Amino acid sequence: MFLKKSKSNFSSTKLKKLRKPAPRVAKTQIVATRKAESEESDSSENILSDDENQWKDTKRTVTDPTPDYQNIQKLVKYVKAGNTTATIVSLCCLKDHDLSISTNQMAIQEIGGLEVLVNLLESKDAKCQLGALQVLVRISGSNDVQKAIVDLDGIPLLVNILTEPALNLKTMAAETLANVAKIKLARRLIRKCGGIPKLVDLLDVKLDILLMSREQLADEQKLQVNMACAGAQALCSLSESKPNKETMRKFGLVPLMSRLLKSVHIDLIVPIMGTCQNCASEENFQIAVISENMVENIVYHLYSDNLDIKLQCSLAIFKCASNRTVSDMVREAHGLEQLMSIVKDKSMRDIKPLLAAATGALWKCTLVEENVKQLDNLRILQVFVTLLNDENENVLTNVVGALAECLKFSSNRTSFRTIGGLTQLVSLLNSTYEPLLENVTKALCECAKDIESMHILEQLDAVRLIWSLLKNPCSRVQAYAAWALCPCIKNARNSGELVRSFVGAMELVVGLLKSTDTLVLAATCAAIATIANDKNNLAVLSDHKVIPMLADLVFTSDDMLRENLAAAIANCAPYGTNTQELGRLKIVAPIVGYMVSKNPRVHRTTAMALQRLSVDPQNCITMHQSGVVPFLLETVGSKDKELQEASAGCLQNIRELALRAEEFKLKKVFE
Repeated sequence: MFLKKSKSNFSSTKLKKLRKPAPRVAKTQIVATRKAESEESDSSENILSDDENQWKDTKRTVTDPTPDYQNIQKLVKYVKAGNTTATIVSLCCLKDHDLSISTNQMAIQEIGGLEVLVNLLESKDAKCQLGALQVLVRISGSNDVQKAIVDLDGIPLLVNILTEPALNLKTMAAETLANVAKIKLARRLIRKCGGIPKLVDLLDVKLDILLMSREQLADEQKLQVNMACAGAQALCSLSESKPNKETMRKFGLVPLMSRLLKSVHIDLIVPIMGTCQNCASEENFQIAVISENMVENIVYHLYSDNLDIKLQCSLAIFKCASNRTVSDMVREAHGLEQLMSIVKDKSMRDIKPLLAAATGALWKCTLVEENVKQLDNLRILQVFVTLLNDENENVLTNVVGALAECLKFSSNRTSFRTIGGLTQLVSLLNSTYEPLLENVTKALCECAKDIESMHILEQLDAVRLIWSLLKNPCSRVQAYAAWALCPCIKNARNSGELVRSFVGAMELVVGLLKSTDTLVLAATCAAIATIANDKNNLAVLSDHKVIPMLADLVFTSDDMLRENLAAAIANCAPYGTNTQELGRLKIVAPIVGYMVSKNPRVHRTTAMALQRLSVDPQNCITMHQSGVVPFLLETVGSKDKELQEASAGCLQNIRELALRAEEFKLKKVFE
């Protein structure tokens, strides 16, 4: 029923009293809002992109208006007329045009139609609101329209409609918010207006309705499903923001998602899975996923024929499976088999986003040993070697990352060598994509632990290529290249000569000790410790002033750096006057402090360093004064043979010095 004309809220006078368009003022308010909220934790939301940071002041003009263009502008004028019936009829006619065309959208904007549509959202007439929303839904896919709605303060009005009793109104409002929320500032404003809990409430649909097809549903139930779909789409857009993810979780989104994933409605599952995979990287969300047992439902939808659902499910596992419990649940739900079937399916090879998501999910699952064993039975090495020729960098990164985890097992290293994977892996060292290079160096580090594989790597000139990556601007590539050099140098046929054959190689390694990245420093110390096993190489390292540079790093609390720094000091100390110089640089007392660490690997390398340093009497005195003896007496009883020997050797040197001191005192007395 229409309202009576005499009580209409849409006379031309009344319309003018509603919110007037003032885009320039709105832009100023937006900037002020942005400054006031600059300390929010989500930096990706605070730093707006250039085209979102600059609202367009100039309007585009149409040089050759079409009949539709002119008709649309006439209809907007009728909407402005103020008569309720005319307004509703005009809106109905307006939405019948193809409003996805940019020219038609411009027709509405140029005549001030957007301001009118936003004003109509405050109407008390449900049909006027619905008509305005039906038009806004169709045009809000445009980036310019999205910005205009934000400028006109349309977001609070749309959020308010979410509490209306009419389901179709809430559905249209949620769909419009889903489009507008593609803008970062809009996502923040929706959260500030309290829109997230209202959108979450739209998903509260009974399970029996979700399990029925649309043909089986009554009209009211269809409206409920449509409303849930719209709410899910809006939440999917909003989940691009980190603060929004946490707000959604706090307002009970996860239990509702667990229920909705049991639905038979594809158009509902797609946005729900989109939200799920957007939130999956958050630790709190992962815990909620485990507690709600959502993994089983996610794996179930991997079997769907819908490629969008397969993609979203694979991405969700990719982001969640770094959690050990989630990874175990994927295996128990037979998710590994389905992920492998996606990768093996040659028809999927051309769908790169899906292939990248599936290989990424498998990569994260290989972090668990039990998963690697099961994937070995599914012939993961053979399948992934065929993918090393893929041209997509994301696919290659994920494939090589999974191979790096699988190659930690000696049987897999042998299999990988026999099927010819080494040549293809080494060829990827010529890539410029940093995440791929990081994973390639990890994989080659594992391969080099196999003597026969190392011989092949020497023939392929892999060591030189890995060494050149120490110049890469990415610190993680530098670090993992340095880690990879350790087994390469250790297992090379003539490691000392190999290292010296590279011009400027050792100078490059020593130079990395100036890095501010702890991972790079730890890896570099490990490489120096390996290089220093050759006396000639140790002499070159010493000439490059490696001792004072190592001494500068001793005041660290990072156990990984402590472990490798102590190993480097232990191997560099025996040359020339290095032991005395290390004592002069006052590194003995800080090294003794490493023994308080709870990491047994730190104890081992520290004891080795102390043993080498204790050759110098002055260092022995410093160690004794620093209270090293109680620690050594404890570690000498360790089950680690190397730690035992090093501790005993250090105690022996300290004891011999004490005996010589006693003998000297006695000699003085008798004299």
